Amino acid sequence: MSTQTPGAVPETTRIHNIGYRNYDGPRLGRAYARLSLYSQSLRGAYGLGRSAKSKVLPMILFAVMCLPAAIIVAVAITTKLTDLPLDYTRYAIVTQAVIGLFLAAQAPQSVSRDLRFKTVPLYFSRPIERIDYVLAKYGAMASALFVLTAAPLVILYIGSLLAKMDFTDQTKGFAQGMVSVALLSVLFGGLGLVMAALTPRRGFGVAAVIATLTITYGAVSTVQAIAWETDSPGAIKWLGLFSPVTLIDGVQTAFLGATSAFPGEAGPGAGAGVVYLLVVLALVAGSYAVLMRRYRKVGL
Repeated sequence: MSTQTPGAVPETTRIHNIGYRNYDGPRLGRAYARLSLYSQSLRGAYGLGRSAKSKVLPMILFAVMCLPAAIIVAVAITTKLTDLPLDYTRYAIVTQAVIGLFLAAQAPQSVSRDLRFKTVPLYFSRPIERIDYVLAKYGAMASALFVLTAAPLVILYIGSLLAKMDFTDQTKGFAQGMVSVALLSVLFGGLGLVMAALTPRRGFGVAAVIATLTITYGAVSTVQAIAWETDSPGAIKWLGLFSPVTLIDGVQTAFLGATSAFPGEAGPGAGAGVVYLLVVLALVAGSYAVLMRRYRKVGL
């Protein structure tokens, strides 16, 4: 027999207890969530934990990065060279195309899919916040690039010791090379994520990253070559400020004892090198700021 009052609206909402237990375990908090997101993003950059197809490209690029180093080591040991034919600080500059392809492929994979499928608000629901997401993604991308660029330097260093080259010289060169690729990884990682986060479409993100690295380097190198041919060597070092690759070249030339890849090896000295370093730091800070602003709009 119904007890509903005549004229009342029928009840349509009920709460049912279906026996789920409340979670009474430890609350690991933001730090654990941030570390988990970092680990997941870093593994994802190499296809770990994803489908076999996702592993193909990053693993091929990793192998391509390491192969020249292995060949150099084999030649050095066989011919008993007393020094490596390629400096540690030059390796990343020579293989910049591979680094660019890796970044173009993995930066959109890291952030564009979250935007496309609108999963960012789920991350920010709790306990993670906007700064945690940005730091985890930025750190993971920089770490993935560091693994890519540091691995061949480790191969070169081990090979130089096996070839019985001078320990002090090789250790110094190896340390300089590691500092250089660490700075490159932070700079490229930030720029790549900014380009990828501007659009949820992965293809556009790939094109934007390639354009940022490749087109700027090609344009700067061309203008530098023109300046060299027209007897304007003083302009060469300042033109290097307008490309991420030449920025790293300038910093390591000024402070890490590297030989510049600029025309005529006209790299910056210590004074101009300070400007290069400040521009690199400004780009890193600017990339972080842009990512924070971007996720302020898409987060909630």
